[in-house]
Amino acid sequence: MSWGTELWDQFDNLEKHTQWGIDMLEKYIKFVKERTEIELSYAKQLRNLSKKYQPRKNSKEEEEYRYTACKAFLSTLNEMNDYAGQHEVISENMTSQITVDLMRYVQELKQERKSNFHDGRKAQQHIETCWKQLESSKRRFERDCKEADRAQQYFEKMDADINVTKADVEKARQQAQLRHQMAEDSKAEYSSTLQRFNQEQWEYYHTHVPNIFQKIQEMEERRIVRIGESMKTYAEADRQVIPIIGKCLDGIVKAAESIDQKNDSQLVIEAYKSGFEPPGDIEFEDYTQPMKRTVSDNSLSSAKEGKPELKFGGKSRGKLWPFIKKNKLMSLLTSPHQPPPPPPASASPSAVPNGPQSPKQQKEPLSHRFNEFMTSKPKIHCFRSLKRGLSLKLGATPEDFSNLPPEQRRKKLQQKVDDLNKEIQKETDQRDAITKMKDVYLKNPQMGDPASLDHKLAEVTQNIEKLRLETQKFEAWLAEVEGRLPARSEQSRRQSGMYDGQTQQPVTNCAQDRESSPDGSYTEEQSQESELKVLATDFDDEFDDEEPLPAIGTCKALYTFEGQNEGTISVVEGEMLSVIEEDKGDGWTRIRRNEDEEGYVPTSYVEVYLDKNAKGAKTYI
Repeated sequence: MSWGTELWDQFDNLEKHTQWGIDMLEKYIKFVKERTEIELSYAKQLRNLSKKYQPRKNSKEEEEYRYTACKAFLSTLNEMNDYAGQHEVISENMTSQITVDLMRYVQELKQERKSNFHDGRKAQQHIETCWKQLESSKRRFERDCKEADRAQQYFEKMDADINVTKADVEKARQQAQLRHQMAEDSKAEYSSTLQRFNQEQWEYYHTHVPNIFQKIQEMEERRIVRIGESMKTYAEADRQVIPIIGKCLDGIVKAAESIDQKNDSQLVIEAYKSGFEPPGDIEFEDYTQPMKRTVSDNSLSSAKEGKPELKFGGKSRGKLWPFIKKNKLMSLLTSPHQPPPPPPASASPSAVPNGPQSPKQQKEPLSHRFNEFMTSKPKIHCFRSLKRGLSLKLGATPEDFSNLPPEQRRKKLQQKVDDLNKEIQKETDQRDAITKMKDVYLKNPQMGDPASLDHKLAEVTQNIEKLRLETQKFEAWLAEVEGRLPARSEQSRRQSGMYDGQTQQPVTNCAQDRESSPDGSYTEEQSQESELKVLATDFDDEFDDEEPLPAIGTCKALYTFEGQNEGTISVVEGEMLSVIEEDKGDGWTRIRRNEDEEGYVPTSYVEVYLDKNAKGAKTYI
């Protein structure tokens, strides 16, 4: 099967077909190029997707990735990043092994095709020239033969005419012979040209054309083979990355299998465990013994005369308030000293159908006295939270993390100690390196001046000393917290008893044993701060074992209230709570939840049901 023998007369069609083959190859190159662009775009989108969901540094998201599920998701993102890299490899391989190679081959193919068809056209032009020569020789021979025939007929006519002279006859005879000779020469030339043309034609159709068409056929077959090999390379480019993509998918499966729900549950405990112990059993309150009942503020005001006068900073440790419990007295000191917020829907509970109105009584003398005292120092809401209250109000976190529950505080302190130890180790390594360099300079003065390192060495040593002092401070706080965690009651008793032998010593440390106070602040008058702290300590010692206030009724929350100030408590709409102290005219009612949470809520936010049999309860009109 040869195009030279089978398609000897299809020169133009072969030219069109080979041009179509080159166009087909260029189309395949364009297809592969677009595929590589898609792979690059897909890889870029995958990388952007992986980057989008990566945890941000120094953010809350980074802390969440300690859970196994989040770690598995992070591993999935990393594997997807590697997965995207394999698509980039596919694009690179297709570009280098297919696109670039085929583009170079197309240029070579075009040159070869051009050369082959140029030879074909040249041979075609040569055979056409030979044919023209044959036709010219043939026409000349035909013309000479006709001229010779006419000259012969003229001679015969002249020879037969008796009126013609002998010279004219001889002239006609010579002309006839001349024409016959020219005809013979034309015949010989035509014969020679014909033989030569036949030879050229035979060579053209049996040698030149087959050879040229054979080259064109081989060129076309190479093109077909090359495009087939490129398709195989196209498939191999994908197949080569399949094992790595499989490993990426295996990594995702392995990450999914590494998820441990029990471990995540334990991490939740470690993250949010407060370290507080659950409340103990509530003691039975025997109302049959009136002497054990807490005397109301009215009784206290009626019996105020004859009682020892309260003096801040006094040295006596006598019971200054024998009939007031610790939580009762501290509630007077820590109750909110600002008007309660209006309810969301109405200005007063009277807007609620069948809702009783809270009574508006005049403040009692004792309560009025303490409220005046607290109003004069509006920022001192708790004697134990002066400095930390200011820090919280300014939005800063206390250095000792005392605003956190014990367990969370211990974790923060431990982390801080570990970070400081790392810094110390880093500075120590730097000091050792400087010391070694100094020794080298001492042994080889030409390498440098040892005295030039003294300043740097002293600076590093000073930094190490500062870091060690800082570490000791945080370790002391950590030891304090770790000592409190197992037995908080014993620690509190030790702290309360610490002042038994120090009644004459002023208190200067306000950071120890502080409670959370969002609105807390401190005063610049150190003497007043010390007196208030001693007073608070005296109250702690005298009334540690007092019973909680009894409930004088119940109440229902009409609206949701977020207690954010010191002494307030948050309630949810519809919640039932116990009333332990009614509204004294300042718009606040003291309530209790579950016998362990007490605080004030706006009277207009609750509907109060007082127990008429309870001592000190009053009936609303």
